Amino acid sequence: MARLVSGFIALALVASFTACSTVGTPGVKNTSKTFTTVVVDAGHGGKDSGAFRRYGPPEKMVTLDVAQRLERKLRESQIKIVMTRDSDVFIPLNDRVAMENAQKNAVFVSIHFNDSRKRKTRGFETYYHSGASFDLANRIQQKLMTIPNSANGGIHTANFRVLRLASCPAVLVECGYLSNRSEGNQARDWEYRELLADRIAEAIVEQRYGGGVYRPSPQIAAQLRPPSEPASSGTNLTPPGSR
Repeated sequence: MARLVSGFIALALVASFTACSTVGTPGVKNTSKTFTTVVVDAGHGGKDSGAFRRYGPPEKMVTLDVAQRLERKLRESQIKIVMTRDSDVFIPLNDRVAMENAQKNAVFVSIHFNDSRKRKTRGFETYYHSGASFDLANRIQQKLMTIPNSANGGIHTANFRVLRLASCPAVLVECGYLSNRSEGNQARDWEYRELLADRIAEAIVEQRYGGGVYRPSPQIAAQLRPPSEPASSGTNLTPPGSR
């Protein structure tokens, strides 16, 4: 009997723990075709620099720059934007989750850059958690792959907190590897970051309104310069007049 009582107590404790662990994880509402708001999340920030390699600037700087460019492009397409951060500040993951779940009809897009001990590893990767997020993840990955000389790191499911606890479609985009010489150097180029933002914006707008609706900025319309033309060597994250 003592063993039986102990077993019931153990089961009760497990059930209690499980119930507590699911608090704040509502079912995902599929707004991937109806959203009116995009929560744009610049990864890391403040005391959290993210990836940092000699070939590229700190991840927190380039994620913010791409996110701000993405914000501008989506506003031009008449989509409401909520930024989880708009400066170099630290935002806890739970606060980011709270911001994305506070929106009633939204999707969430988190911008990151990758890192690896293997310097040859490169490519774009897009992550999602819920089935409602797959279409957006897939579309973003496809658009990024239209960038010349890009490498396809694939679409993957992940347990990242900002994806797992989202009540709306949510994706996390890895915009290349700062640890890779080529992609790290590209991340230093503001024109390339403009192109990244443009491709992500195109995917989001087409996800909502269909193909052929998005209009890229003039400097991006022809994508990157042909290989015969030198790429910009500027490393300023915010060139004059770019915003």
